[in-house]
Amino acid sequence: MVIPRVQAAIASAFGEEFRGTDPVIRPSQFADIQINAAMALGKRVGLPPRDAAARIVDDLDLDGICTAVEISGPGFINLTFDGTWIEELLNAQASTSASPAVVPAAGPAAGTTAAAGPAAEPGRVVVDYSSPNVAKEMHVGHLRTTVVGDSLVKVLEALGDTVIRQNHIGDWGTPFGMLIEHWLEIGEDSPEAALLVDDPSAFYQAARAKFDASPTDEDGFAARARLRVVALQGGDEETFAVWQRLVAQSKRYFNAIYSMLGISLTDDHIAGESSYDAHLAQLCEELQARGIARISDGALCTFPAGFTGRDGAPQPLIIRKSDGGYGYGTTDLATIRYRVRELAADRVLYVVGAPQNVHLRMVMATARDASWLPDTVDAVHVQIGNVLGEDGKILKSRSGAPVKLMALLEEAVDRARAVIDASRPELTDEERAVTARQVGIGAVKYADLSVGHDTEYVFDFDRMLALNGNTGPYVQYAAARIRSILRKAGVLEHYTGTGTTAAGAASGAAAPATAIAVVEPAERALALHLLEYGVTLQRVGELLEPHRLCTYLFELAQLFTSFYDQCPVLKAEDSVRESRLALCALVLRRLAGGLELLGIETPENM
Repeated sequence: MVIPRVQAAIASAFGEEFRGTDPVIRPSQFADIQINAAMALGKRVGLPPRDAAARIVDDLDLDGICTAVEISGPGFINLTFDGTWIEELLNAQASTSASPAVVPAAGPAAGTTAAAGPAAEPGRVVVDYSSPNVAKEMHVGHLRTTVVGDSLVKVLEALGDTVIRQNHIGDWGTPFGMLIEHWLEIGEDSPEAALLVDDPSAFYQAARAKFDASPTDEDGFAARARLRVVALQGGDEETFAVWQRLVAQSKRYFNAIYSMLGISLTDDHIAGESSYDAHLAQLCEELQARGIARISDGALCTFPAGFTGRDGAPQPLIIRKSDGGYGYGTTDLATIRYRVRELAADRVLYVVGAPQNVHLRMVMATARDASWLPDTVDAVHVQIGNVLGEDGKILKSRSGAPVKLMALLEEAVDRARAVIDASRPELTDEERAVTARQVGIGAVKYADLSVGHDTEYVFDFDRMLALNGNTGPYVQYAAARIRSILRKAGVLEHYTGTGTTAAGAASGAAAPATAIAVVEPAERALALHLLEYGVTLQRVGELLEPHRLCTYLFELAQLFTSFYDQCPVLKAEDSVRESRLALCALVLRRLAGGLELLGIETPENM
């Protein structure tokens, strides 16, 4: 819409070499949007910015789109959109029957007038996220990789990409000799065996304590555990069968967490370290034969260019240890090779903790040296920052151990339930339980997603559960409030297509034919923001930053509140009332759709 027209005007004014120049669109306090490109263009073409802006405006064709195009200040170009044009775009969105999570028509500042639809060039995207360890508790550190990864998956799918989820669980390696031997000693039916599902850390710690306290003789637990590793890697049937039971028990635990969080990962998405074990020896041989890997201090290593240690010497990526064993580097190389060759990925995303950045970049560099990761495939480390406690350090329990994720989620729901019990006693017990889960889990997920994924944030229940500020409950409340308005007007079923169920506004039911009129300033501000939904999702998909969607939803909720305060809905005259109810319904679809892409439910009552 606006962007291609501005770019065409720039090319016409200054030459074809300037086509594609970023218009630098920003909000304006004097108009709907402001174009700032003339500031930088003036320097490039040797003109004062105002003169450069004047030349752009002379060649700018916005007939039927803008009612005013003005140059202000040192060279800003202010655009005021035509109200009829805004209404046409808005009603086109309101009339679509697509799911609220699907990208709608682009906004006024976007580059296309196309209606709802997928990304221009959908691709195959492999997303590696969550990645817990078998026989270990998922802690708060796994929260972010799981929540951010799942949101990116949902957004990319809404944009039209084919997304392949990969849960690279830690299910192989030397610790399993210890765990298998412990399992065999205590027996499958013992209460301790059940800890794998109820308290995985306790099971692991019991095995670890037994290993550390074991005598050094050949009949001791530690010696037997080491032999179990050899048996496991050698394919011993009994040992492998026990390993399978350990993994199966851990899957039950993982799935309980995913169910609590509303995460879309299933057992079908698991592709653990064990998946690649049979290929590691051949991988090392190939790298060595091609001169990419060499022996250093007894270990087989690659030395990708650009990586040095503190002493300035080349930094190695160990792919086979001096004892013949394999590490994360080997498995990660096998993983990236598989995702390109077998899964035909165009893009591979690693939603992994920020401390792994150097390691992953070395893996990617080695994979490119080996031609396993061609230039046509984009590999990205979506860095995940730490979750901090009030002391500014990594969040831990009072005992100093990592905070268990299930305990944290249960506390969030309990806290939400206490607030709902006090504020909405008229709801049934079941309704309050459902709302408490939706609000509590939603608050935790939103707090995680609303900050840059590569930044740290302080975990604070009071702030997360607040009904004001940029929080999940604030956005959820705006959606619940609109449901209440539509319900009072007797049109909730008409607008959602599913009656008064909690899933109603996220059902994607056909929208009503009522035309939305944009007259008042608060209506105009709300309408313009609604039109930026698709552009926002596209930016999230390009930049892999879910916090941009959170910011959009928060601002939408704020603008709706201003609109509702300034523009009567239920008490308005008939035609105005119907228009504003239709506008409310579209806001509800966008709030519900956006929260859906964040993996957050919209409560029926709050």
